[in-house]
Amino acid sequence: MRRHDLLALLLLAAMWGGSFLFMRVAVPEFGPGPLMELRVGLAALALLPLVILRGRLPLMLRRWKAILVVGALNAAIPFLLYAYAAQSLGAGFMAVTNAVTPVWGAVIAWLWLKDRLPWGRALGLAIALLGIVVLVWDKLDFGAGGDGPAVLASVAAPLFYGIAANWTKRFLSGVDALSNATGSMLTAALLLAPLAVADWPSHAVSWNAWAATIALALLCTSLAYVIFFRLIASVGPTGAVSVTFLVPVFGVLWGVWFLDEVVTQQIMAGAAVVLVGTALALGLVRWPLSKAART
Repeated sequence: MRRHDLLALLLLAAMWGGSFLFMRVAVPEFGPGPLMELRVGLAALALLPLVILRGRLPLMLRRWKAILVVGALNAAIPFLLYAYAAQSLGAGFMAVTNAVTPVWGAVIAWLWLKDRLPWGRALGLAIALLGIVVLVWDKLDFGAGGDGPAVLASVAAPLFYGIAANWTKRFLSGVDALSNATGSMLTAALLLAPLAVADWPSHAVSWNAWAATIALALLCTSLAYVIFFRLIASVGPTGAVSVTFLVPVFGVLWGVWFLDEVVTQQIMAGAAVVLVGTALALGLVRWPLSKAART
């Protein structure tokens, strides 16, 4: 990987890790629905000129039905789940649960698209899911004031990303990534608009919350997508998806640095197991084979 690609990868990981920090800052004042409406709406406004300049708008409009589904699965639902979880869970915790996104993508591809899943990668899936169990085991409290619902929301969000990735592969293979991203942001904004209007805060929102929201939309969503697309073109999908392993690092770092979050041994252990399993599931590392197996 060339030096500028590595720097772009680190910048992307820092942005996506920062998204959990910005949600933690803004969601107490906006609420989940309005905050996510602003995130996708502002991101769509930032990306739309690029689509128009590249002449991709007609293609995006022709495939609006399939893009609408991606908008729901890849933005509206998981963003809303993470915003709900951010009301009580730490940024580092959510960043670690997000790391299993490629795992869910592989599981859905195996179940739905019948993609081949070698035993080593299947074992990686199981290990990654075990890491999630380690991470959330003592947090599944569904009593009054418990974090159980928020934990389930944080764990479920990556599942929708996995479904969306396979839907895109199945129904939007002829649509470029920038058009997919812009269309999904636009349709997510339409889907979330009623919820945002119904729950719009009646009180004045602080400048800190507005600043975090704008950073979430413009840096962590629209600009991050552009960097991700360029990485895919430069280093390929496997190289680009390796950002998955850096996002939890930055998510934990920003949470500790700016929000004084505590990194427990359980979070560290869960993160380690998740990342090892994800690396195996993606085929980035392989189990050593015996001489007979290699033959």
